[in-house]
Amino acid sequence: MPTLFEHEGYRFFFFSNEGDPREPCHIHIRKGESPAKFWIKPEISLAEIVCDVLKRIS
Repeated sequence: MPTLFEHEGYRFFFFSNEGDPREPCHIHIRKGESPAKFWIKPEISLAEIVCDVLKRIS
């Protein structure tokens, strides 16, 4: 899972071969044990969240 970048403890990453069938383009964000997933296309939108990672991002 390549890491795109890290900022203040948040890791932005993706899996190059995820899902069967393949999932649409998306990115994962994790800080500690709190992950989130955002769809990239057709527009950026929240796909999945666990815990309160978004409260800490904003």
